[in-house]
Amino acid sequence: MADFTLVIGNKNYSSWSLRPWLILKQLGVDFTEVRIPLYTATSKQEVLKYSSSGKVPLLLHGDLTVWESLSICEYLAECFPEANLWPQERQAKAIARSISAEMHAGFTKLRQYMSMNIRDRLPEKGRQPGVAEDIQRITSIWQECRQKFGANGDFLFGHFTIADAMFAPVVSRFITYVVELDAVSEAYVNTIWSLPAMQDWVSAAIAETERIEN
Repeated sequence: MADFTLVIGNKNYSSWSLRPWLILKQLGVDFTEVRIPLYTATSKQEVLKYSSSGKVPLLLHGDLTVWESLSICEYLAECFPEANLWPQERQAKAIARSISAEMHAGFTKLRQYMSMNIRDRLPEKGRQPGVAEDIQRITSIWQECRQKFGANGDFLFGHFTIADAMFAPVVSRFITYVVELDAVSEAYVNTIWSLPAMQDWVSAAIAETERIEN
């Protein structure tokens, strides 16, 4: 049995679950996946079997339970220091942590009006007040990181980091809602979307039968 167990929600909808799942896949770590469909009569009860938080994702490692996406990613960075899930250089690491925290706590209009829905294409939806400003902020972050720190690869800081995992659900949203992007942002979207692990998640999301009405 794998040392790690990750409890997640629906792959089509659970943006929070995608982040640590993608980290584990990029690490090449063997783990047990427990998927609990969200917004059903028994969802909360099923999650509570694993953690008193009542929310997904959850990482179980031995007798330890870690919850909240960013905390799980931080924990994995400590478990696998050789993977450099944060950039090594101090300034780059500070920026990576800052934008990851901003993603974790912010962009409320984008979350509200462009919720993650991998199966669908909704080009006419989601254009509500405040969404354009969130998109502009996100793409400016991507442009700045690629320009300042991305010379050695195709990710925000060159190699794959926690920051890329934090923005992976945004990539899926931009594809679902057919968001027009600048060349740098478009290239970054293609980088994340083409990851084999990301495509595995997408394929599983498409195969799901549950449907949550937005």
